[in-house]
Amino acid sequence: MIYNICRALLRGIYKILFRLEAKGLENIPSSGGVLLCSNHISLLDPPTIGILLDRKVHFMAKKELFDIAGFGWLIRQLGAFPVKRGGVSKESIKTSLLLLREGHVMGIFPEGSRQKGDDGGEGKKGAATFALRSDATVIPVAIIGHYKLFRKTRVVYGAPVDLEAFKELKGAEAVEQATEKIMSQISELRKLG
Repeated sequence: MIYNICRALLRGIYKILFRLEAKGLENIPSSGGVLLCSNHISLLDPPTIGILLDRKVHFMAKKELFDIAGFGWLIRQLGAFPVKRGGVSKESIKTSLLLLREGHVMGIFPEGSRQKGDDGGEGKKGAATFALRSDATVIPVAIIGHYKLFRKTRVVYGAPVDLEAFKELKGAEAVEQATEKIMSQISELRKLG
């Protein structure tokens, strides 16, 4: 209930302030585990890639945010779960895999931290690891624009990334190649915009 109310409010606010529009929403499956893998340019990105969907999107958030009175409760209601700074804990890995295996949608920023400029950063291996271990559908996402007031910001949801070939590979090689493929798909979407 709280998620639906907040999503509706943010949709309106983002459409007015950032003229937010989406392309490719039809690429997102209506059921089953989905991993949204997006570029990361701002603190505003998590709601940006989630509010346009009809499904609830879960995100990792810094553990410290959950210690803020009231705010921690709110972000839990909005689908966030804690992760320790400086690395992903076993608990957050378990939570991520459980969410995906149970058929939920999770958003992740493979670059890890926000990136300045239009080239993006190098992908970390978490997104590919979650995808390969959960069999979730991977949807590349590109946020195009810079959240300038009353200027257009666009979210492009690409076709699912085919990671089938990497499931036959072992360990680090599979994760590395899958990461490269996910990042190249995000990069392509940013160029096509």
